Amino acid sequence: MLRVNDFPVTIQTKKLPHAATNVNVYYPSVVGLTNYTVQQKINHTIISTLNKMLIDQYFYESYLVEMLANFEIKTNERGILSLNLIVYSFTGGAHGMTVVKSLTFDVKTGRHFSLKELFKPGSDYEKEINMIIRQRIKDWDIQLLEPPFKSIRPDQDYYIADVTLVVYFQLYEIAPYASGFPYFPIPILDLATNIKTEGPLNTMMTFT
Repeated sequence: MLRVNDFPVTIQTKKLPHAATNVNVYYPSVVGLTNYTVQQKINHTIISTLNKMLIDQYFYESYLVEMLANFEIKTNERGILSLNLIVYSFTGGAHGMTVVKSLTFDVKTGRHFSLKELFKPGSDYEKEINMIIRQRIKDWDIQLLEPPFKSIRPDQDYYIADVTLVVYFQLYEIAPYASGFPYFPIPILDLATNIKTEGPLNTMMTFT
């Protein structure tokens, strides 16, 4: 039976003011939650994450030539919100730089989950994911900067898209710039033995 919290939350697009016409920063804001404290908690995490990205991408520097920040909603159902914040900046040179950061929330509590918090404490989820990524690298013939691929980080970038966990790496993190962002989609069912019972992955996998 569907509950109110199972329905999508309402997302508004907001724009951060900037004097330059070629600097445009759009970001998501959750509105309309019955629990305003939870709503503030989610939006604070979004703004804090975005601000760190903007600092790293020279938003506040006079030599910034161009910037475009946007977002993508990957999951917004069943009480789970998973989204990507995307910031492209150009300060001169051969090309600009794009950074993507993802956030996954339980919209009932406002809790934000790192990758390791999706899995049972002490589980071998890292080993399992590493094996899958190594196989995909081989199957897809991905050229690495420093082969062989070693391991994901406990705070590895990821997002949830329906019943898929997508683990990804930043530009230059494991592959050349020309390769773009290496994304590795993994069906949640393939990780079922290690996921937390009370967590976003289990919610997406078992919801009926």
